[in-house]
Amino acid sequence: MTRLFHISDLHFGLEDRVAIDWFAHCVKAEQPDAVLITGDLTMRARSHEFAAACDWIERLDVPVTVEVGNHDLPYFNPFARFFWPYARIRRIERLVERELDLAGVAVVPLKTTARAQWRLDWSKGWVTRSALDKTMAAIDALPPGTTVFVTAHHPLVEAGTRGRALTRGGETALRALASRGVAAVLTGHVHDAFDLVKETRDGPIRMIGAGTLSQRIRSTPPSFNELKIANGSITVRVRNLEKVPTPDMQIPDIPPDALPPREPGEPVAPVGAVPPVDPPVH
Repeated sequence: MTRLFHISDLHFGLEDRVAIDWFAHCVKAEQPDAVLITGDLTMRARSHEFAAACDWIERLDVPVTVEVGNHDLPYFNPFARFFWPYARIRRIERLVERELDLAGVAVVPLKTTARAQWRLDWSKGWVTRSALDKTMAAIDALPPGTTVFVTAHHPLVEAGTRGRALTRGGETALRALASRGVAAVLTGHVHDAFDLVKETRDGPIRMIGAGTLSQRIRSTPPSFNELKIANGSITVRVRNLEKVPTPDMQIPDIPPDALPPREPGEPVAPVGAVPPVDPPVH
């Protein structure tokens, strides 16, 4: 059996210290085969936020792969965003978009963040042709029969009909990944967990999202996903400090952004712990 811990949206600078410490304790006590981090290590990509995130990641002492989230690109410095977007993450550069090979299981990254886009909201995802080609080449190079997980920051599509083009190129990417028999696409960004199946023209594909370990909760308390892979099956357990059962931690749809639900009909997990306001960012 292979066991993976999937976390996302740590948002150092606005992290939940209790949740962060609890997760690190779980890693130390249980020694998963790997930890998969699907982006947003920081709140505003400040140097001290990256330093704290890197310190914490390096202490996990298990194999780790890290995706870059939209909050990990320089926020206040446009020049750095365009020319040195990843300078502050260099300390763990070896972990960024790192492919993992774990005895019949492979974790392959897919980049969904962009320095700039032809739309006003640059926080949303974009799968470029070159990013998809790189991921597909890595998948095609794997031995037959490998269970493949793809990690990205942004969900590639909204599962329902109210989405607002969350990730450009996401539909194309999902079809391509489905055609290769990818077991699941693991993402973050929306701060609530989900486990959904998307039907595409090239077959179904599973989409698994992790919650957050920050104070920026959406409708569930801070959490992480525990994935167990054995005998061709994949089970997902959403673990949280409040002992809320997994089904009550998962939203039934993928929302178009990572903000708490504010309008009727927006996806909310059964636990429904929607904060009245977002925590302040200093």
